[in-house]
Amino acid sequence: MLQAHLPIYNAFSTLKEPRLVARKFLARPQHEGAGAVVRRSIGRFELKYFDPFLVLDEFSVTAPAGFPDHPHRGFETVTYMLQGAVTHEDFEGHKGTIEAGDLQWMTAGRGIVHSEMPAAQGTQKGLQLWINLASKDKMIEPRYQEMLSKDIVEAVEDGIKVRVIAGEALGIKSPIYTRTPTMYLDFTLKPGAYLQQPIPKTWNAFAYVLEGEGVFGNLRSQPVASHHILLLGPGDGLEAWNKSSKVLRFILVGGEPLGEPVKQFGPFVMNTQEEIDQTIDDFENFANGFEKARQWRSEAAVGFGF
Repeated sequence: MLQAHLPIYNAFSTLKEPRLVARKFLARPQHEGAGAVVRRSIGRFELKYFDPFLVLDEFSVTAPAGFPDHPHRGFETVTYMLQGAVTHEDFEGHKGTIEAGDLQWMTAGRGIVHSEMPAAQGTQKGLQLWINLASKDKMIEPRYQEMLSKDIVEAVEDGIKVRVIAGEALGIKSPIYTRTPTMYLDFTLKPGAYLQQPIPKTWNAFAYVLEGEGVFGNLRSQPVASHHILLLGPGDGLEAWNKSSKVLRFILVGGEPLGEPVKQFGPFVMNTQEEIDQTIDDFENFANGFEKARQWRSEAAVGFGF
């Protein structure tokens, strides 16, 4: 039964086939990088891959812990800061600071070596999502799309606020280009708020709760608290309710499945074992995209003693 102080929820959904929660589990802390702690929900033994998503980490780092110099090939990383700041550097000379609310969408493509280290006092918190690239895009040149918090488009309506990192919600669109078609939405629902968000029917989609607790997919479902991931079943969109007395915040992410073989070796993601072997050979021999790794060390990692 709904609490008496809450408004009557709209019983007539405009979604023809609302998605139900097919699976959920708690992302438990684990160590990653150099002393960092992450709650990994995609990319661990319960869920190795959720096409096209490879990894979702909710990370927490306090200096001198961090993610010193490391390579990537074959996918994109999306870093979204929730608290504090991290400094990013790569072997092409790109350097910057990602602060709370800022976004960095990095296409590693054929190869990048970079570091991500704390840039402020205290604990830095954020999300990092790895999105797979189609075989035709895995060896493209690296590129960045970066947005300051003030430039991320937002909308507010009926007790709902959304920050549109990628895709579209509440009539506004993000300018971010997603090579693998993707939506990435940061929702905040006030107590009593009710959300309907369309999702392309052919896409895979999930929600990850950051704060508070919410009801997803079915009004009779049990509330889900922070640090839980919810994999959504088939349908044309998500319904969510905040039946609690506190604010609910979650991300909703969807993407078009690639439907291609996946071979992963740590930070390298290709389609075949032969391609992985070639990638390891390229990295070890500073070739085919990794040439600049021979002499490069990041300033931040050296400063922290790595």
